[in-house]
Amino acid sequence: MSTLSVLPATRLALVLLFVLAAALPSVAQVTIFSPFNVADAMDQGVKKNANVPYADGLRKKLDVYRPLEMAGAAPVVMFIYGGSWRAGDKFEYEFVGRALAAAGFVVVIPDYRLWPEVRYPEFLEDNAQAMKWVEDNIRGYGGDPRRFFLAGHSAGAYNAVMLGLDRSFQREYGVTIPVRGIAGISGPYNFYPFEYDQVRDTFGPAPNPEGTQPINLVTADAPPIFLASGTTDPIVRVQNSEALAQKLRASGVWVTEKYYAGFGHLEPVLALGAMLRFRMPVLQDMIDFFQTFGAFPSGTPRPVFTPDPPEDRMTALIKQMDAVLAPIGGGRRNE
Repeated sequence: MSTLSVLPATRLALVLLFVLAAALPSVAQVTIFSPFNVADAMDQGVKKNANVPYADGLRKKLDVYRPLEMAGAAPVVMFIYGGSWRAGDKFEYEFVGRALAAAGFVVVIPDYRLWPEVRYPEFLEDNAQAMKWVEDNIRGYGGDPRRFFLAGHSAGAYNAVMLGLDRSFQREYGVTIPVRGIAGISGPYNFYPFEYDQVRDTFGPAPNPEGTQPINLVTADAPPIFLASGTTDPIVRVQNSEALAQKLRASGVWVTEKYYAGFGHLEPVLALGAMLRFRMPVLQDMIDFFQTFGAFPSGTPRPVFTPDPPEDRMTALIKQMDAVLAPIGGGRRNE
């Protein structure tokens, strides 16, 4: 039984885009994430440096987010977005960069090459190059490379975990900074044999397909890992996180698991942002995990979890989003 299921993501994206973006001002490039990237929906007190090259190539640029007020060097998080290794852009995740920066981190969100331009393992090599840029340059943005963490959502969670488990990518690009911890949200970690065309397109040519699976690469020296998932995720089933957690724990590796009842694939990453943070404490859970492994030696700057829903013009749109997601997330079993 595969633990990776593919639904018509284009249909979902279009429905959500029409529901959520209809009431928003026009923007230069509208995507499913646009409603969460308007100023009123994001954390403030953050400075952004956009389109910083980390290597040669059109897709090899990154955005850096940092607190406007910094008392000293800050911990660093490199967040890798998802999109089935064939879609995504760093500008879509500004709400994530600002959320973590407002909590006291210097945040790096890199673009990386996607299918069909590349296949496994080239997108991982791009992410490793971005790590090398962090090692060499992040001090100039107020970051402390000795307090470095990886995070990602969906395919980006796979990338982040793979970079921590298979050190060959770091060695290839001369990365020497230690990864203190990894946060994987809604990630696929155990999806061989490849049952779906989009996965076969990306991973099928790999000479050792079993070696592409994080669950097969766990060793006792793996970094601590935080695994989070919605319990009704119809795209990447929760068993991915459960199975990897079991393997990590059996190998003596610290793992923290958080499962958010009734939520699907997109909701956990959207809840990192200010607008939907009241829905689940994924941001606070992730920061608590980073703090366990030395993110803030003097303690976290401030709490970031918002326990009460916002009472503003977006509330009705949030309810409409729930009505769209409910049948998609709960109406199909992943078997």
